[in-house]
Amino acid sequence: MKKINLLVAFGGQSSEHSISVFSANNIIKAIDKKKYNLILVYIDKSGTWYNLPNNYEINEKLIEKNLKQFHNTYLILKNKKGVLFDIQTKTMVRIDVCFPIFHGLKGEDGSIQGLLKLYGIKFVGSDVLGSCINMDKVIEKRLFKEANIKTAEFLSFRKHEIKDWSFEKIKKILNLPFFVKPANTGSSVGINKIHNKKEFENSLKEAFKYEAKIILEKEVKGREIECSVLGNNVIKASLPGEIIPEDEFYSYADKYVKANGAQLIAPAKLTTSQIKKIQDVALEAYKSLECRGFARVDMFLTPNNDIYVNEINTIPGFTNISMFPKLWGVSGLSYVDLIDKLIQLALEV
Repeated sequence: MKKINLLVAFGGQSSEHSISVFSANNIIKAIDKKKYNLILVYIDKSGTWYNLPNNYEINEKLIEKNLKQFHNTYLILKNKKGVLFDIQTKTMVRIDVCFPIFHGLKGEDGSIQGLLKLYGIKFVGSDVLGSCINMDKVIEKRLFKEANIKTAEFLSFRKHEIKDWSFEKIKKILNLPFFVKPANTGSSVGINKIHNKKEFENSLKEAFKYEAKIILEKEVKGREIECSVLGNNVIKASLPGEIIPEDEFYSYADKYVKANGAQLIAPAKLTTSQIKKIQDVALEAYKSLECRGFARVDMFLTPNNDIYVNEINTIPGFTNISMFPKLWGVSGLSYVDLIDKLIQLALEV
């Protein structure tokens, strides 16, 4: 059987560059090398594309140290097919499908998806629209409300509008505590929980480092639940999992820095009716917000058994502690089979 040329692209220009490399390392190890011919492209923080040997160790420090030995590369069209062109060697390789492993802006937000679509290359994950709207937390939440999906009350404003929003005004609307987040980051980057005016002022400075638009959310008190979804036209939800943060919320440090951070319970201890309700909400959110291929739906389960959707991640993490593959593992789909399934879903579109 002829091998499928699979472009695996990772790194990128977002604040989640390092997480992308961690995810890529796991995915590349799991891909069936007998079935797929790997073409590895690392995008550095400046946006330059590098073609790596397909057996190269995926380690950010090692890659950055040796960047000069790698060849610059980019996409071209040849005979109406997307082709990767190596600048130094002038060689070309046809791309059958791409697995873009990016988290955050300029990768998960529809930009890479749009580029691949222009070159006629099939790719893993949501199309341009689904990627775009789920990256922007403000647009995402407005669409949740339109679809009658419960989500936290929120406010949003841009940096030039800050003069119109005092701490007292926001506190009156959202109560304390509330959250301040950049509108377009993931992995809890730039997010803070606010208890007083000083924290609010500091959080604005931090959030605006990442994004010119921020979102402020009312706290939803409940269990933090995640559910993985897989499929294009026919979609399926995994068993739900639960996050029990060590911090006041599931912070970046809890996810990636602390040796003993949050507890990840997969599957979550839930009743049969709770599982069914969570899966139904996850599937409805996935369909309503134009997701495709795969996504992780993050929710809160309140003491009254109400479910509030926090957000959808269209390229969830694939690190060794990431919930998306863990949930499919406990649902009966191994890591290796999951990766193959994602690529096959891309090829069927």
